[in-house]
Amino acid sequence: MTARALGRATLSRQMLLARERVPALRAIERLVALQAQMPRTPFVALWSRLEGFRREELTRLFEERKVVRATTMRGTLHALVARDYAQLRAALQPSLTRGMEAVLRDRAKGLDVGAATTAARRFFGDQPRTFTEVRDHLVERFPGSDERAMGFAVRLHLPLVQVPTAAPWSFPATADFALAETWLGTPLPAGKGPEALVVRYLAALGPATPADVCSWTGLPDGRAVVEKLTPKLRVLRGERGTTLLDLPDAPRPPEDTPAPPRLLPEFDNLLLGHANRKRFVADEHRPRIYLPGLRVAATFLLDGRVAGTWTVERTRGAAALVLQPFAPMPARTREELETEANALVRFVEPDASTFVVRVGKAASGRRIPAR
Repeated sequence: MTARALGRATLSRQMLLARERVPALRAIERLVALQAQMPRTPFVALWSRLEGFRREELTRLFEERKVVRATTMRGTLHALVARDYAQLRAALQPSLTRGMEAVLRDRAKGLDVGAATTAARRFFGDQPRTFTEVRDHLVERFPGSDERAMGFAVRLHLPLVQVPTAAPWSFPATADFALAETWLGTPLPAGKGPEALVVRYLAALGPATPADVCSWTGLPDGRAVVEKLTPKLRVLRGERGTTLLDLPDAPRPPEDTPAPPRLLPEFDNLLLGHANRKRFVADEHRPRIYLPGLRVAATFLLDGRVAGTWTVERTRGAAALVLQPFAPMPARTREELETEANALVRFVEPDASTFVVRVGKAASGRRIPAR
């Protein structure tokens, strides 16, 4: 597969070659999970992928407990279908434990994870809690302990989900957490093994190398799982002889398939789904996308590759979406991108009275009155 064909295959599965007319619940299931480090992120991700998506649709799914926001892959927050969370959470625990050990290092030594998790489970059993409350409780139970380390261990070992509120994007900056089994009304099953997680990954982000699989899932035995599955997979070759694995019947559209401009939120799946991210990001642009503090910028795609970043600025009643392209754009491409940006700024700032799409640092832009 050429690099361009590889990109088109993944864009197809990520619903970024054309907006699709499917319910949000079905879309999230197909994507396995949506990055949700920021409350707004999954909403924008779905807006970019679905025809006619409205934020009320995802808000309702959170409220009805059909979709949850929880710590999953690589120890980060994701929004995923509740039944998928229940089925996949157990398979993720080894990677979450390894992630805790990698972050805490020496602080993990002598830490009684079992005791801290048991105490936290009982504390959450009374009602949803913030993690500040949890840490305070653990300090009372275990005087002189490393409260931050204990809180982090609990977050990665105890299945918890965040509790939605009436906040604009369903979750406040400091959200309450609840026991997953209490929130979902059922004990979490042993669930499916890591093989199921790898298959779901390939369906959403393939074709991929074994390193890609390990990077996204965080599975400590990811390569062994991949080797076990390989006889059931289709083996492809990249331009430089790289081994790529894929599901036999997964879509792989022609490399000349058009890829329209799309705006992606911070931390979008597309930019975190592979160990080697060159299929979408040029090396020279990485510093402007992958930022200090493990942040990932909001970006836009042109012809299927990241071509710039975007931000929203709000001043009183005016909302401006500012595009920062990495290179000059042809006039028609710029017009198509601005059309997307105009629609997005209205989506994220619906109560503004005027809307502006601005390119670069110039103060001028197309000023569009609210309808």
